[in-house]
This record gives sequence, C-alpha cells and structure tokens, in this order.
Amino acid sequence: MELLRKKSVEQSIRDTEDPEHRLRRGLSALDLTVFGVGVIIGTGIFVLTGVVARNNAGPAVALSFILAAVVCGLAALCYAEFSSTVPVAGSAYTFSYATLGEFPAWIIGWDLILELTLAAAVVSVGWSGYFASLLSDIGIDLPASIAAPPGDGGVVNIPAIALVLAVTVLLVLGIKVSSRVNAVIVAIKVTIVLLVIFAGLFFIKGDNYSPFIPPAQETGEESGVNAPLMQVIFGFTPANFGWLGIFSAIAVVFFAYIGFDIVATTAEEARRPQRDLPIGLIGSLVITAVLYAAVSTVVVGMQDYRELNEEAPLSHAFEVVGAGAFATIINVGAVIGLTSVVLILLLGQSRVFFSMSRDGLLPPFLSTVHPRLRTPYRSTILMGLIAAVIAGFIPLTELAELVNIGTLFAFLVVSLSVPILRRTRPDLPRAFRTPFVPIIPILSVLGCLFVMINLPLETWYRFLAWMAIGVLVYFLYGRRHSRLGPAGGGHRAKSAE
Repeated sequence: MELLRKKSVEQSIRDTEDPEHRLRRGLSALDLTVFGVGVIIGTGIFVLTGVVARNNAGPAVALSFILAAVVCGLAALCYAEFSSTVPVAGSAYTFSYATLGEFPAWIIGWDLILELTLAAAVVSVGWSGYFASLLSDIGIDLPASIAAPPGDGGVVNIPAIALVLAVTVLLVLGIKVSSRVNAVIVAIKVTIVLLVIFAGLFFIKGDNYSPFIPPAQETGEESGVNAPLMQVIFGFTPANFGWLGIFSAIAVVFFAYIGFDIVATTAEEARRPQRDLPIGLIGSLVITAVLYAAVSTVVVGMQDYRELNEEAPLSHAFEVVGAGAFATIINVGAVIGLTSVVLILLLGQSRVFFSMSRDGLLPPFLSTVHPRLRTPYRSTILMGLIAAVIAGFIPLTELAELVNIGTLFAFLVVSLSVPILRRTRPDLPRAFRTPFVPIIPILSVLGCLFVMINLPLETWYRFLAWMAIGVLVYFLYGRRHSRLGPAGGGHRAKSAE
C-alpha cells in the first residue's frame, strides 16, 4: 500500500553518506549528555517547582517529578534502541518510516515540527521575562510594548526575537561550535542548581514538610473545552493534593523533561552513535531527574508550599529567608540556562526538517548542507525565522500545552515501533536493546496515554487541527514528491515496501 511504503534501515543509513546531505560527525557521548541536560534543565526547574507544589502536590512535589521521569525513562529506553540501530537524523520520524510506513512517519514528523518550534518559542518568551527583570534590577526598564507579544500587554517581544535569531546564527556556524557554547552554559546552569540545593539546605524547616501529602481537595468539574479528557471519558472529578493531585501534576511537570529525545535527532553527528546515543539519552534523563527531585524537595522545605511564588519560586524562596544575593544569582542562571534550551530545541527542529526534506516529503532545497560548515543551514534559518515570529508576535500561554501532547504522541509511536521492528527485522544489529520487550514499550504507551488524557479538550482540538493541516500538506505535496514514489526514481527499488 502506497501510504505505508517503508524506507529500509539500510537505505536510511546510505542516505547519510550522500555528499550533498552528509553532516559532520563531531559529538561524543559527553556532548550528547550535555545536550540532554542543557535542554531539560530550564523552565521546569526555575518555574514549575513552585506552580506544582502550590497548586497540585504540596511538599510531595518531588514524587510528581520522579513519576514524570519514569514515564520519560520508559520512552528513553525505546529511543535508545532505535537511535543506536538507526543512527539517522530525524528521531521519531525516521524510526516510524522504517517500521510503520511513510504516512505515519509524516504524521510524526509534522507533530515534531509543531512540538519543537512551539517549545523554542515558549522558552524564548520565558527567557525574555527573566531578561527584562534583570535589566530592571540594574535600573533599565524595557517598555512593555517591546517586551511582550500582543495579547500579553505588548506589541512585539524584541528580546525573544533577538535570542532566537542569535541562536539560529550559532547553529548555522556548526554543531561543534554550538556544542562548546552549550557546554559552557550547561556548566554554569548546573553549578547554580547545585548552589540552590546545598545553600537551601541551611534554610529548611521541618514543619514545612508536614503534611508531606496534603489531604485531597476536589477542584470541581471543569466545563466545556477546559475539561480534561479523563473527566469526559471516565467522569472523574479533578482533585488537587492527595495522591490524585500528585498524579495529575505529572501532566504539568512533564513539560520539565521535554527535550531529552532531541539527543536522538543528532544521531548523524555522533562519532559512535551505537554507543554514544543510549548514554546521552538515558544519562541526561537520570541526571536531571535527580536534580529536579532535589531542588523541589529543598524549595518546599524552605518555604510553606502555600506561599511559594509561581513566577520565580526559587529566587523568591531565598528572598523570603533573607538571602537576596542567592536570588540574584538564580535569576542570572535562569537567563543563561534558558538560552541553551532554545538552542537545543532549534537544533532538533532543524534536523527533523532536514530529514523530511531529504526524503522528498518537503522541498529538497531545504536538505542542502553548507559546503564548508556541514550544517543544514537552509532548514535551520527557515525554522529559526518561524520560531522568532511566533515568539515575537503570538501569545503562547494556552498553546504551551500543545508542546506536551505533541511530545507524548511521539513517545507513544516510538514505543509501539520497538516491538514491531524486533518482529519485522530481527536481523538488524542492535548495540542497545530495550529490556523486557514488549513489557517496557507497553508500559511506556500506557504512561503516555495516562498523561495525555489529563490534558484539556481544548488542547486535543488544537492538536487534531494541526494534524488535519498536515494530512492536507502530505496529499498535496509529500506523497507525490516522496523519494519512495515514482518521482524518486530508483529509490523505491532500494527500499523495503
């Protein structure tokens, strides 16, 4: 069937050697781990700790972070097998092409375009807020008209646009340059996080942990598009605190871990992908899960969870205990740290776009690699400009949940694909094998579905609308120009149907 034609693993790997599309292999296992840590430690650690503790889980917020990490960890084990078996740019898109077929792969690729572009824009807007706050601390007040998008009190968010454009230039200059800059930023960011943990220990009050799991409080049923899908399907009334609050908080803190899968998009730029990619994927997730749990435990010990600040909980907690110097350091760390998040999100986005273009599903000129820099400069510049426009002109508060559902959908498909490829291509060499197949993939699918049904109907409607647009684009362009179709000439003969 044409819609389910598959691109063989062998052909995907051969395409990486095409001189016109070949990327430079310069990333080590350490580089990949740093990329993962760099993109994960961001908005979650600087903002979500206070929001979730105050509104959903209380002092037990660390449990929500750990459970969200478990859901991501199950998916990471599946990503690790795929990325070491099919070391090709494109991540979930490439994996789906080899197992489920062209149309499902297109849907995943279209989903990743939404997820990564929107996530980069959301984080850049968050960075802009911290940047404006720091400037205010030194006596420079940015007018709201140039520091926020329409609908959020401004006309255009110039700092967010400037950040996205600067990061885009950095990515065009080369993967190794980007990696070195990211390594410096991540070192600063992790140092500040460790400072928060160890300095905060001296201000902890045991009474703030009691009760560790506050009694559950029903929030009342939501109505219309604001109702979570779980309520619509099962009739459950949402609740905060108690164990239900801890579980419902997973859907919120899941945003904190978004991005570890971007490590898989750099597969063609890893020196030893079969070994380095699993280390980068799993290692970065373990490191950040420990840091998230430690930071959230410390901050709720420093200040009563009901009094935590939702915009800047870490710096505010230090201000409350009279350690204002630490608060300034934390704000500086947030500005520096969120820079690396935007960089890596746009890196992953450009690689997915590049991979889809190389397969003919998007215009081929977008997959041309710069002859000297060996970067997909055209797709990088295009996606950087789109992200800059979104960050500068579109209010993103409600759209942020689209990032969550897009990521979960990709995780779900990759988890399903592992046992499928095991059955259809048992002969493939696998440097890393997901343990306990199919149990781990099934648990990963169930975990993703659980988090997805906690999202509101409005998010589902927007997600389905984006997917509908993607279906139209595929049938109007992608299906006819695919390298596996008639326009692709001999490629079909080289690929598995």
